[in-house]
Amino acid sequence: MESTIELSWKLLKDYLESEGYIVKSPRETIKQAFQMELIDNGHIWMDALAQRNLTTYTYDEQLVIKLVEQIRS
Repeated sequence: MESTIELSWKLLKDYLESEGYIVKSPRETIKQAFQMELIDNGHIWMDALAQRNLTTYTYDEQLVIKLVEQIRS
């Protein structure tokens, strides 16, 4: 999941910058992309970003199992 959200927000960032927007963080990028209607369900993107941050620095197997179940559903 971490690499998927990472690639997704960076692709959006590149697109936004090519359109003249200045975005410096994943959160700014997702907010701007949502405002421009490039993505739907901005809250889901923000949740995915928060979960990415959790999984990057947490080595808790139960947390990983919970996140995998959320992704599947």
